[in-house]
Amino acid sequence: MPTRKLKPITPGTRHRIAPDFSDVTTSVPEKSLIAPLFNKGGRNHNGRITTRHQGGGHKRRYRVIDFKRDKFDVPASVKTIEYDPNRTARIALLAYADGEKRYILAPDKIKVGDQVISGDRVAPDRGNALPLMKIPLGTTIHNIELAPGRGGQIVRSAGASAQLIAKSERYVTVKLPSGEVRMILGTCIATIGVVSNIDHMNVTLGKAGRSRWLGIRPTTRGVAMNPVDHPMGGGEGKASGGLPRSPWGQYAKGKKTRNRRKLSSKFIVRRRNQK
Repeated sequence: MPTRKLKPITPGTRHRIAPDFSDVTTSVPEKSLIAPLFNKGGRNHNGRITTRHQGGGHKRRYRVIDFKRDKFDVPASVKTIEYDPNRTARIALLAYADGEKRYILAPDKIKVGDQVISGDRVAPDRGNALPLMKIPLGTTIHNIELAPGRGGQIVRSAGASAQLIAKSERYVTVKLPSGEVRMILGTCIATIGVVSNIDHMNVTLGKAGRSRWLGIRPTTRGVAMNPVDHPMGGGEGKASGGLPRSPWGQYAKGKKTRNRRKLSSKFIVRRRNQK
C-alpha cells in the first residue's frame, strides 16, 4: 500500500501524508460478520477515567476476525480486501469451500482470488496457517498463538512480522518485531507472511482534528501544569520539570515495570533491549 503526499492547499494538508487505499477492493463490510461497538471514552464501570486521552471519534462497527484459523483442511478463496477502522492492518474476506465466510488479517501482497488453507500438512505459503513445528526455519510469520487454541495474540499490526529461527523437541524459537527472542510451544498456530499495510508507518495525520476522528483526545504536557496537578509541574519560566514521570510519580525513562515472578519470563531467550 503506497502513500500519497497531498498538495499544501490548506494548513491541514501541508504536511499530510495519506494512504491511497489502492489495495482495498470494497467499502461495504460483510453483514454477517459485523457487530456493534460502543465507545467507553476510557471509562470503567464506575464512570471514572482509567485510560486518559480517549474519547469521541467516528462511529465504528466491529469486524469479527478469525484469529484462531481453526477451520482445518478446508480451502478458501479471498473474496475482498477491506479497510478495518479498528486496526492498522487490512482484513481479507475468505469464502470457504463449504460456504462459510470469515475475516482474517490480510497478509501483504495477497490478492482477490488467491487460495489459502489451514492445517497440519499444508504448504507454508502466504496466508496459510499451520502449527509452528511444521513451519520451515527462517520463515516470516504473523498472528502467532501463545497458547494452543487461544488464537493469535502477537504480531498483528500493520507491517509486522516475526521469524522462526530454531526448533527443539517441544518448543520453537521466534524472533519478534521488538527484537525479543522467545520460545513458543510448537503446537501453536501462526500464519505465513507479513501483515499487510506496510506503509502505515509513513502516514502523517497533518492536523489535530484527524486525531480526534480516530478517538484520540488532546494530551497536556506535565511541565505545563501546576505542582498540584503533576510531579513535573510548576517552576519559574519554562522549567524542565526534572525526571520524566507519570502524574502518579512512576518514572517514564528506564524504570523496569515487569513483574520479576511473571511465569512467561522463563520462555524469553533474549530481551528486546538487551545489547
